[in-house]
Amino acid sequence: MDTPNLGIPQRLARRLSMPEQYEYLRTKLSRRGTLATAGAMAGGLLVGGCSGSEEEPARKRSSPPAPAAATGRVHGSVVVPFGRRLAFGADPKTQMRISWQVPFAVKQPYVRVGLKPWELSRKIEAELRDLRTPSLSEMLPSVDQYYLHAALDGLKPGTTYYYGVGHEGFDPADRLETLGTFTTAPAKAESFVFTAFGDQGVSYDALANDQVILGQNPAFHLHAGDICYADTTGHGEEGDVYDARVWDQFLAQTESVAKSVPWMVSYGNHDMEAWYSLDGYGGQLARWSLPENGFDPRKAPGVYSFVYGNVGVVSLDANDVSYEIPANLGYTDGKQTKWLDRRLGELRASDAVDFVVVFFHHCVYSTSTHASDGGLRDTWLPLFTKHQVDLVINGHNHVYERTDAIKGGRVGKRVPVGASTDPTRDGTVYVTAGGAGKELYGFPEGVADSYEGRTDERESVESYHWTKEREQKSETVEWSRVRYTGFSFLSVEVEAGTAPRLKVSALAQTGARIDHFEVRRGA
Repeated sequence: MDTPNLGIPQRLARRLSMPEQYEYLRTKLSRRGTLATAGAMAGGLLVGGCSGSEEEPARKRSSPPAPAAATGRVHGSVVVPFGRRLAFGADPKTQMRISWQVPFAVKQPYVRVGLKPWELSRKIEAELRDLRTPSLSEMLPSVDQYYLHAALDGLKPGTTYYYGVGHEGFDPADRLETLGTFTTAPAKAESFVFTAFGDQGVSYDALANDQVILGQNPAFHLHAGDICYADTTGHGEEGDVYDARVWDQFLAQTESVAKSVPWMVSYGNHDMEAWYSLDGYGGQLARWSLPENGFDPRKAPGVYSFVYGNVGVVSLDANDVSYEIPANLGYTDGKQTKWLDRRLGELRASDAVDFVVVFFHHCVYSTSTHASDGGLRDTWLPLFTKHQVDLVINGHNHVYERTDAIKGGRVGKRVPVGASTDPTRDGTVYVTAGGAGKELYGFPEGVADSYEGRTDERESVESYHWTKEREQKSETVEWSRVRYTGFSFLSVEVEAGTAPRLKVSALAQTGARIDHFEVRRGA
């Protein structure tokens, strides 16, 4: 039986996807101003919504602001969660963080979890983080968004769990079609695959990349910044063009992968959203739950690390050291770099860690549109050399480009397609994997793509890097080994045992391989 005036009729709700239900309710609010409450079911009323009224000019804030008073009421039974996404806690063997979104504030949000879909006996209370974005122009309404997060600790290593997200009026135990799964990291190192890219946004190409990634069955995914492009300008300033609603589209798009694959993000220049906090990360603190083991998880939420199997992974905030886009230049006062030096040393000293992978947004080495950032070279390159980092993954440039092994700022060894390299002897390979879905860039004029099956060997490429004075200093580089102008991502197969290795491949949106090489230490 339909319940009138409570939001979406039940028979219609059953036919609509979660994003479609969300859009239906938003449209209804915009058209009618409020949702009628006459005849509402007893109990479980939810508040929230999206207001189209004008607001005072946006101000920077130190934390996400709370939404304004409710514009209407909706019964919990017709509010369907969407945008589910996973992230590891500091220990992937025993900790998982589950996040999702609802179109209206809900009562008593929670996660059910268990070893079988019909036995979700464990119930964990969730935290609601509301985020209000004021009207930033006559064309954009103010927006209220509601993000929910649950911390699951004390899990068993190497175990697959079923989970469902809910709230008062919506119990996932009664809706098995809404359940998801995740698998914790194994207690002992074993072979696995992880994937990575940067600069995704919302598009058909972004969605196509997601589906190919899902086919790799990755243990986790690394997103090297510029996540959804709600801020299309990317300067980290209040004058940037910004539409918070793009996050709703992105999280709905990404859910097909992120609901079962931990989606580990770092932050790029388009992720500095100046309307929420001085450093621009107030909105990200509302949306994401990431490991809180960096030097200051509230000030620098994109700085953290975790160990999965025999691989130590480090996420960095390149906005802190970028010469090209200086909105956040130096905002950690050197604390991030000191933490990085200490953390890389700890990982390299651990007998359980064979490989160290670092990911962040801006490029240390690239010849594409944004080229290379001298701030990263000046600040972090010596540490990557000192601690013999095995692989560095960047985004920022919307192409695929891969270097030779670089040691001390010079080519330590040429690494053509299919070759093997030893970081203890040759140096570190740097990969730009920025072809996740946004409009593609290109390479310098006259420089052709060069990838598996279509190589264009050349001794050097004319490029530049950004200086501290924000100038483009020309340079002739010899390290640009593989270049591909197309949508793509990185797939890394990690092998454990007596002869561990990283088998690194780059796959095009079609699934075709465009590059591959191996990393072996002490080989």
